[in-house]
Amino acid sequence: MANQIIHSHPLFDDFFRDFAPGFFVRPLHGEPLPSAAQIRIDVKESDAAYTVQAEIPGVPKEDIQVSIDGGVVTLRAEVRQHDSQSRDDKLLRSERYYGEVSRSLQLPQDIDQAAAKAKYDNGVLTLTLPKKQAGGSQRLTIE
Repeated sequence: MANQIIHSHPLFDDFFRDFAPGFFVRPLHGEPLPSAAQIRIDVKESDAAYTVQAEIPGVPKEDIQVSIDGGVVTLRAEVRQHDSQSRDDKLLRSERYYGEVSRSLQLPQDIDQAAAKAKYDNGVLTLTLPKKQAGGSQRLTIE
């Protein structure tokens, strides 16, 4: 007997979504909250510093945190999305989505935290992370 492939049809998808909406919840704008893998990053290295660019669109800069611990850089963003529809002051639907995404990366060398800088523009976070200069040997005075 030959295998039969059953194709889904948009009419049936809409029917089941309306029939059991609790099982098929999705935001109005069609995109779920971003995951850590969706924070896209580029890392560049020069002799003196690392430059990290991270795409975090739609998040106000006040909701983004960057922490540095040695050579580990952690990005955290609190994502808040609010969709609502109303007609004649009678609210028909309101949806809220809250969540936090984070991503950490290990750089090959420790970062000079005091000289590190962050800039957020058009959904792109740019970090300038100067390398910590290894302290050369220091001669001790013998008392």
